[in-house]
Amino acid sequence: MSVQEKVIDYDDLQDMVASNDAGGRNPKGFAKKLIVITAIVWSIFQLYYTSPFPFWLQEQFTHAGIPLNVVVDDTKARSYHLAFALFLAFLSFPAFATSPKHRIPILDWCLAIAGAFLGAYYLFFYEGLVTRFGAPNLQDIIAGCCGVLLLLEATRRSLGLPLVVIAVVFLLYNYFGQFMPTDWIISHRSGSLAQIVNQQWITTEGVFGVALGVSTKYVFLFVLFGALLDKAGAGNYFIKTAFAYLGHLNGGPAKAAVVSSALTGLVSGSSIANVVTTGTFTIPMMKRVGFTPEKAGAVETASSVNGQIMPPVMGAAAFLMIEYVNMPYSELIMHAFLPALISYIALVYIVHLEACKMGLKGLDRVDPARPFLMVLIRTLGFFLTMCVIFFALHFGLGWIKTLIPDYSFVVIGTLLGIIYLGLIRRVASFPDLEPDDPNSKIVKLPSAKPTVNAGLHYLLPVVVLMWCLMIERLSPGLSAFWAILALASILVTQRPLLSWFRQEKSDKKALLKQGVQELIDGLEVGARNMIGIGIATATAGIIVGVVSLTGFGVQLASIIEFLSMSNILLMLILVAIFSLILGMGLPTTANYIVVSSLMALVIVEVGKQNGLIVPLIAVHLFVFYFGIMADVTPPVGLASFAAAAISGGSPIKTGATAFYYSLRTAILPFLFIFNTDLLLIDVTWWHAVLIFCMATIGIMLFTAASMNFFVVKNKAWETVVLILAAFTLFRPGFFMEYISPTARTVEPAHFVQELEHTPVGQNIMLKVSGINPYGKEIQFYSQLAVPVGETGEDRVKALGLTLLDTGEQIEINGQLSPKILIDNVEMDSPAAKAGLNWDQTILELDLPVHSLAKEWMFIPALLLAFGVWWNQRRRKNQIVNN
Repeated sequence: MSVQEKVIDYDDLQDMVASNDAGGRNPKGFAKKLIVITAIVWSIFQLYYTSPFPFWLQEQFTHAGIPLNVVVDDTKARSYHLAFALFLAFLSFPAFATSPKHRIPILDWCLAIAGAFLGAYYLFFYEGLVTRFGAPNLQDIIAGCCGVLLLLEATRRSLGLPLVVIAVVFLLYNYFGQFMPTDWIISHRSGSLAQIVNQQWITTEGVFGVALGVSTKYVFLFVLFGALLDKAGAGNYFIKTAFAYLGHLNGGPAKAAVVSSALTGLVSGSSIANVVTTGTFTIPMMKRVGFTPEKAGAVETASSVNGQIMPPVMGAAAFLMIEYVNMPYSELIMHAFLPALISYIALVYIVHLEACKMGLKGLDRVDPARPFLMVLIRTLGFFLTMCVIFFALHFGLGWIKTLIPDYSFVVIGTLLGIIYLGLIRRVASFPDLEPDDPNSKIVKLPSAKPTVNAGLHYLLPVVVLMWCLMIERLSPGLSAFWAILALASILVTQRPLLSWFRQEKSDKKALLKQGVQELIDGLEVGARNMIGIGIATATAGIIVGVVSLTGFGVQLASIIEFLSMSNILLMLILVAIFSLILGMGLPTTANYIVVSSLMALVIVEVGKQNGLIVPLIAVHLFVFYFGIMADVTPPVGLASFAAAAISGGSPIKTGATAFYYSLRTAILPFLFIFNTDLLLIDVTWWHAVLIFCMATIGIMLFTAASMNFFVVKNKAWETVVLILAAFTLFRPGFFMEYISPTARTVEPAHFVQELEHTPVGQNIMLKVSGINPYGKEIQFYSQLAVPVGETGEDRVKALGLTLLDTGEQIEINGQLSPKILIDNVEMDSPAAKAGLNWDQTILELDLPVHSLAKEWMFIPALLLAFGVWWNQRRRKNQIVNN
């Protein structure tokens, strides 16, 4: 199939990225230099703030008797962060589309200076603010009002109008809600101007809240890491490597696009930047092998957007998640890894099925085909090597730190230097990777061996990052700092060292100077990419502050519960739709903050009422996934517009096709809410491997059903069977519960006696009724682990419960039963942590029983899938023979 090629204007695409991520203004002279210098200073400040250097320096000053404080506390760092973001936002983003792009108007200079001053207001008036905490004076009120207005204007310029509208609506509700009739569900009594200003601009409950804190502490350095990695050339390396290994397969360029976009997720947390970085090369290649412009753009869009869910470097919202859920980043990576991986596997399979349906081939391969056994041996060898390296790092470096703690940094740094020199020497024996011209008519796959070896040193900073996160268990910010330090060293020295190892007669000083310039450029790009994120997190803090001050979350919870009729599945669908609608106008980070702050705890509570104990991390990942999906969803999905600009296809059709391809991403959040095994919560290693294998098969079966193609085109009944098999693989407990129940129900009156005979550590489920903290009568389930104790009474006491038989009778499941009341709950006891409280009535007690493992349901599911495959294979052979 020949498809008319579209000549790609790379400069136009970069302008699209710049206008969305870093501002579309490009002034000359002093203004340009000031923007560049300010961005670089911002990056240097963030590195200083996150590094251990200030603490070491403070210690030296203390020993020397110098009364100088050089450590920046978290609250002050947020003020610096917002001041930089506001200053650069007004200088970098024009007010309107018709505003000048090559000069900065006087008004914007004034707004930039005022924004920087008000952002740093806490720094200038720290002593006074501390003494009048909670009672702002007239100056504070004026500064707070002006600061919020300037923040909203910066938001309008950098992120568009939707987030501004939402923030303004919340602020108006904050003020006017106090005048609403008391019988209105959304009325409140917290809305004076002094209260609002104090909440939003003086304390750390509004603009300077958790969201801005996460942007300051974690997100900046990861964005900077990506910018430096891209400047080093890693983006081109990832793309070329993916094409070298996958380009020859059926629909190979599309498969390479998926893998390269997953790898480029390390470099860019921006969906649009990811599309432009990889799409300028992958989309023309996909069109050349037969993909339509819309399908080529859709594949790139779907894979680029998913880059934000791919560990280890996820989108900015992931760092907010670790604060809201209160878990280490290493643990979040573990929970997020499996859904992200199988989502990408499914997208590769979608591409494969599209290629099979259309009869598409790959590009001509350069390397001779290797036998399957050789490929398998190489893969196993690579896996074993990685395992050896992991344990060597884990135990070897641990011994170094134990034996010589004072010199461990020097020793580890020296080891990394030696490894780097070894890798550079290896890389020097292969030619550099040249960027491809997307408009070139010559199509030739790169050879695998020289391509892979030409960028091995780019993996070293990623290894350092993972080692610090997963093995040393350092904070995300400190881990990113050490990774950036390693990356900066590579960026500056790689060219001189490569030239030296190749014995080239080149000017080493000029190469060193080029590396330093690229480092400086990376510091600038990283900071400019952070402008929108910094502004978004600050503005989202306004919404969080209003919710906290007015208690609006409680009212919204009641409304959502009413609309969903307390049905957890219906509520999840409503939340998903809510996220998609908000995401049409909000960036992923702001969307996640708004929806999670409003809905996360509501979902957990409604889950309890439905007998489903939903971990908080599952709810937050659910919101995160649908926030990302909004970048695909038409009619606004910006990533789809960027892909269509490259492919020459229709943006709406590209977005619709990308959304269709992303159904496998949309289905996963629903699945891991009901089956937390997919998040690897409380599973063993062997169980995790089994879950991964079955989930991968399940997502591929679902993909085949949604694409209406497996081996050949599906018949209607085959599609139904594939969906049934996929559902069984994802939720084996749903059907096994009917075959072999995991629990039996006993009367509450027998609670103490039954608890005595229940094995220690087993989970029991209590259904109770009572008044929630907001005065509403509810029924919900609570899960408790059976504690150690000789008698039932001892175990009840260990749970922190005091029970009371009231002597009354109540109707439970159509039968009269003694009314058992929770008379008291000890503070911080297991019962209190499970949500139980005094004066609640126990309605039901579910105790575990011996049952068949739910994993037995995998067998009939696999047999169903095999039956469909065999039937379609037979049908295909008949077609070929006829």
